[in-house]
Amino acid sequence: MKLYEYIATKIKELRENYGGKGISQDFLAQKLTVTPNTISRWETGKYKPRVTDLQKLADFFSVPISTFFPEAKEDSTKPELNALFSASKDLHPEDLKALTMFAEYRKARRVLEKAKNDK
Repeated sequence: MKLYEYIATKIKELRENYGGKGISQDFLAQKLTVTPNTISRWETGKYKPRVTDLQKLADFFSVPISTFFPEAKEDSTKPELNALFSASKDLHPEDLKALTMFAEYRKARRVLEKAKNDK
């Protein structure tokens, strides 16, 4: 499955399962200040959401932005990851949350840019 097909499937899945009952495309569009047509086209893969759109969706559904990307195995033995862990271990929980959100946003942006360039 290609990246944007995966994203489309995830958006639809989250919308249809929201709150146990699901919500309409119209309702979601209103909450995100986009048109229902945009939601429909994101879900069919005709429109490709920007990283800012994905962040709005993630915030609305209370999920990390990484939800919209297939799982990738991470190498926890990388020195960079160990350095990041060491530098962040004494941070306040709110700071850790902000750091995590920033990292997920940057990763999402990079994945989307790569997908655009791979065409």
